[in-house]
Amino acid sequence: MSLLLIETTTPADEGARTYLDRIAAAIDPVGADFVEAQVTADGKVFVIADLEGGATSEATLAALAGAGIGVEDSAPVRLVGADLAQIKATRPAGQYLVEWDIPAGISMDAYLTRKAEKSPLYDQVPDVQFLRTYVREDMVKCLCFYDGQDEAAVRRARDVVSTPVDRLHELDTKVFG
Repeated sequence: MSLLLIETTTPADEGARTYLDRIAAAIDPVGADFVEAQVTADGKVFVIADLEGGATSEATLAALAGAGIGVEDSAPVRLVGADLAQIKATRPAGQYLVEWDIPAGISMDAYLTRKAEKSPLYDQVPDVQFLRTYVREDMVKCLCFYDGQDEAAVRRARDVVSTPVDRLHELDTKVFG
């Protein structure tokens, strides 16, 4: 599995759904598959593209640039806690996105071990459901998606697994409605 995280912002003069359609159309010809996108309430966009179709990160980013889509950041990511085929089939939304800037010195193996140990603790916060995580291969940060009663509940869930919140975004669930 070769996944690419693309971070961008919806242009002020364009709706999020139209913008996401443009992104998908731009990356398809180079062999990248649009897996999912989540849009924050303030228009920040997190896109996951699958490069298994022969695309490269470079070709995907060049295609986006050619379509006039400004990429703010991008990085290879690994999916944790969910099945890629199911995400592609259902394109599930989430209500909240937590970004955690991973401290220096934590390896991918250490991260994955800790994630496996801590994830069952989410059961202690029944008003939150952990959905999935994308962890950057360079270990700079991870993106964790949740459904929950409110932001306070998501923060309680993060406390239970002893993991901080660097940025918490409410997602615009109307983009796909």
